[in-house]
Amino acid sequence: MREDKKSSKKILEREDIDIAYKWDIEKIYKDDEEWEQDFKKAKELTNDFVQYQGKLNDSKKLLQALQLYEGLLQKVYKLYTYGKMRRDENNQNPKYQALTDRAQSLHIEVESAISFFTPELLQINEEEIEKFLNEEEGLKKYHQFLMETLRNKPHVLSVQEEKIIAQAGDLAQASENIYDMLNDADMRFPEIADEKGEIVELTAGNFTHLMESKNREVRKTAFYQFYGTYSKYKNTLAATFNANLKKDGFYAKVRKHNSSLEASLFESNIPVEVYDKLIEAVNENLHLMHRYMAIREKMLKIDDLHMYDIYTPIVEGVDIKITYQEAKDMVMEGLAALGEEYCNTIKFAFDNRWVDVYENKGKSSGAYSWGTYDSYPFILMNYKDNVDNLFTLAHEMGHSIHSYYTVLNQPFIYSNYKIFVAEVASTVNEALLMDYMISKNEDKKVKMYYINHFLEQFRTTMFRQTMFAEFEKITHEMVAKGDALTAEKLCEIYYELNRKYYGSDMTINKEIEIEWARIPHFYRSFYVYQYATGFSAAIALSKQIKQDGEKAVDSYLKFLKSGSIDYPINLLKNAGVDMTSKKPVEMALKVFADLLDEMEKLVEEN
Repeated sequence: MREDKKSSKKILEREDIDIAYKWDIEKIYKDDEEWEQDFKKAKELTNDFVQYQGKLNDSKKLLQALQLYEGLLQKVYKLYTYGKMRRDENNQNPKYQALTDRAQSLHIEVESAISFFTPELLQINEEEIEKFLNEEEGLKKYHQFLMETLRNKPHVLSVQEEKIIAQAGDLAQASENIYDMLNDADMRFPEIADEKGEIVELTAGNFTHLMESKNREVRKTAFYQFYGTYSKYKNTLAATFNANLKKDGFYAKVRKHNSSLEASLFESNIPVEVYDKLIEAVNENLHLMHRYMAIREKMLKIDDLHMYDIYTPIVEGVDIKITYQEAKDMVMEGLAALGEEYCNTIKFAFDNRWVDVYENKGKSSGAYSWGTYDSYPFILMNYKDNVDNLFTLAHEMGHSIHSYYTVLNQPFIYSNYKIFVAEVASTVNEALLMDYMISKNEDKKVKMYYINHFLEQFRTTMFRQTMFAEFEKITHEMVAKGDALTAEKLCEIYYELNRKYYGSDMTINKEIEIEWARIPHFYRSFYVYQYATGFSAAIALSKQIKQDGEKAVDSYLKFLKSGSIDYPINLLKNAGVDMTSKKPVEMALKVFADLLDEMEKLVEEN
């Protein structure tokens, strides 16, 4: 697909898109036959691994088992990643639906077969582990892994119980799989007229773009039709959501955690207080959000702000369209502060087709970064020519370069950095790019436009994601108490949170109550709070990079190359940010307040 033809409103078939705008997924497997060979090999490795059951109390056998364990998981993850990414290209393609299902079933089969491993490791005490480390040089590579395993000791069950848990894996994935198929493949939205009067098919991919329209009637129609469609499925969506909460509660209980929240945060060794402090700090500053909504209402020159008015740019006379090529150039220029090494890696990514750029029929909505240990970390997008997608590109590139540097510098077993730090690199990119876009534009209206966009990042990341986190906390606690979570109750909770976060001086349209049903991250429970904590850490790191230059860049790149070689709290401390305190969150909110001051000043001058 050529960019000069991209003005067409028709959603293309995948085969009609130019290869230059598709990811080079053949870098994972050149064809499906190669995938089949690895699938067979993974089964063989599984059979080899089970031979080590009952033999781990020996340094040489332990090393051999760890090496095989690492190689087996690397292959299984590769098989699943390829199948799922192929399915994401077109969820209507039954071939890759089947391939994904096979890979997922294999993963469950492997988890069941290796379920003896952790319980047996936990039978070895720390003193014996230290002895083994001294006896066998190769074991030193696994020191952090072994210590982390011992930390899990109170929450690991017997070998037989772990096997049963592993065999239930397919059941545990059912709610998310059903949601994905309903949301991405089966659900269809009406056609509406865009601001040019042209009929377009409403999709999850173009909804936000339509909500940015200058035409209020277009925004209103898109809002009502989009959420009206979700409302038709609210009972099914509530059932899948509720099942996911109960699954989390089950695993937390059997693994002897006090709550689903504690169980989720345990993996990254994050204290529950970090989660609670985030909600507390943001709730203490909701007056800033209310103030921003008042500014938005004033600048839009409307008497009553509605929920369908909160995405459209509020600066008149500025209509910034950014093609994909222009976005690539801006990302390169805006991230120059990160130094030559980092920028050369960005260029390498663009030149080697890391990005799957445009929407096509059946393609998964949204954007993500994903790959395997021995492939590039690819980026899925549904690119639209606007500022939001410019920053999405920078965001996902941050994820990918974090993954790329980790793979280059860490063995596979430490290559999957923890979720708590996963959003830091992406948001540092956004913060630096935003600073560049604001500072380089002398035109007051353009400057105001980008300040507004930065304000929107705060709204959608600091405030909105914290609201999501509060919704998750409330709903999980209700399930833990045995309270019923009907579709009506979920909508009521979500609506009241919107009233609290956005304030009583604007209209909170009833239709927004179903928005919870379109958030796929809710099926990765207690994930979204890390957007807010990551944003806070990123603001601090970006300030250090701008103020201290090369020294700060070196510390930051070291962080990006660390993977999971240490706990995330420690990795961030080493980079200069202490997330055990409220300071990073409060500092980010202070920046938000300063941006409001600057916007109000420019409004008066203009």
